[in-house]
Amino acid sequence: MNSRVTQLYMQLLHEIIRKRDNALELSQLENKILNQTADMLQLANKYKDLEHKYQHLMTIANNQSIIIAQLEEHCQRMPSTKPIPQPPPPPNRVYQPPTYNRIINQISTNEIQSDQNLKALPPTLPTMPPVTSSPTSTDKPSGPWRDCLQALEDGHDTSSIYLVKPENTNRLMQVWCDQRHDPGGWTVIQRRLDGSVNFFRNWETYKQGFGNIDGEYWLGLENIYWLTNQGNYKLLITMEDWSGRKVFAEYASFRLEPESEYYKLRLGRYNGNAGDSFTWHNGKQFTTLDRDHDVYTGNCAHYQKGGWWYNACAHSNLNGVWYRGGHYRSRYQDGVYWAEFRGGSYSLKKVVMMIRPNPNTFH
Repeated sequence: MNSRVTQLYMQLLHEIIRKRDNALELSQLENKILNQTADMLQLANKYKDLEHKYQHLMTIANNQSIIIAQLEEHCQRMPSTKPIPQPPPPPNRVYQPPTYNRIINQISTNEIQSDQNLKALPPTLPTMPPVTSSPTSTDKPSGPWRDCLQALEDGHDTSSIYLVKPENTNRLMQVWCDQRHDPGGWTVIQRRLDGSVNFFRNWETYKQGFGNIDGEYWLGLENIYWLTNQGNYKLLITMEDWSGRKVFAEYASFRLEPESEYYKLRLGRYNGNAGDSFTWHNGKQFTTLDRDHDVYTGNCAHYQKGGWWYNACAHSNLNGVWYRGGHYRSRYQDGVYWAEFRGGSYSLKKVVMMIRPNPNTFH
């Protein structure tokens, strides 16, 4: 009997010790959880603080970009006897992203002041050096040509800067002719490659053109309009990601409506291996941060930080922000992207838009 009592006592003692050890382990685990929770709260607070600082820096950077764009535009202005006709301003939007309120107000104030003595910009890009002849030979015609294909047919097979004058206009322009990309004769209307040029510009700057013709540049909506309306042109867009993969999208026809139609986009049939991210924009008018012509309730240019034929808003945004490295982190999808190739959260490394006559296609 005593032996049985002793055995039961020992079992009870072991059970008490085991439960005490379990309770101790549970208490230690709870303390670890509490410590980790406190650490997570500290990290969350630090993350919120960093995010607030990041948004503040983005606002400053955007404001500085707009000021730089205004200064560049001011330097480009030259005297003229006739003001440039402007389309009526779009109706006010109900909602605008708070990040850009200061930018919008700043642009509006600047336009009110500049509209009083508006000067016409020169038909050529101001950053381009004067071009009198192609460097290939002195005995070949020196232009101007109707486009880069005519220059190629005249024997100028070097990719360089050429002087072009479309038919039915006295508008002279300097363009980059790509004579190497098979079969040659391509007139480059847009190029992105290193982020050296700010593409978050207003209407007038997108109309006249900007950038460096041998680097990043936009030829100008008015120039593109005159080029594409002198005949039947096709559009080729070449793209490269940050891993070196190259793709293309080609459209059998490409032209713009005049400024009275806000340079509405007219596209033909798609062909290529990049995927079709441009047809969704077909028939849409051009939108900038100060001229809202998209079909979205807000201004897509404010979200996408560029100028484009926005719909509601974009499947492609080749005039967006050039982010280094591909994948980027931003409040909005505002990179240089082609949705069917790498998606909207991936900013492409290189993009070139160029046009060439396509006599087999009609408007």
